[in-house]
Amino acid sequence: MNEFAFVLAAYLLGSVSFGILVSRVFRLPDPRTTGSGNPGATNVLRSGKKAAALLTLLGDIGKGWLAVWLAQRAGLESVWVCAVALSVFVGHLYPVFYGFKGGKGVATVGGILIAISPWLGFGVMMTWALVFAIWRVSSLSALIAAGLSPVYASAYFGFSRITATVLLLTLLLVWKHRSNIQRLLNGTEPGFGKSKPGNQPPE
Repeated sequence: MNEFAFVLAAYLLGSVSFGILVSRVFRLPDPRTTGSGNPGATNVLRSGKKAAALLTLLGDIGKGWLAVWLAQRAGLESVWVCAVALSVFVGHLYPVFYGFKGGKGVATVGGILIAISPWLGFGVMMTWALVFAIWRVSSLSALIAAGLSPVYASAYFGFSRITATVLLLTLLLVWKHRSNIQRLLNGTEPGFGKSKPGNQPPE
């Protein structure tokens, strides 16, 4: 029962949308009604409030990290730690508090990976930063970093339960970015510091 309680608590924690809460505190528009409609740090940044975007980013990273860290500290077996990692991520993607319409999970995955292994989380985040520095497209950076995360995990943990969990997280993240993938393929995905092509929606 203790293990199931951790999994449920992780889902509820993941369902807390820091983008929505921070926007209310800063008296900004609900991020679900502006820009891309995604309640994540990237879309909050479009409000022009960097502090709000930073708090959203830290909150989304923090909840992923906290859920896994608490499961580890409680001495849960690795299969349950992996279940907690998946649960907090699913909560972010499909939050019970917001009609199961959540964010795309990039920051939350980052927090999860940092808790699993700081080196793994650091490697994935540095990959994101490098790709973003080159192309200035948030979604492309996220997809490349996520795509490489199972490779990094297998190099660090081998073909283990943890690597399988990282692969599942990646597949879920890619699924949530399917509209971005279509725009990337069409050449219509905008990036920061670039003019938006036509009237296409932002990432």
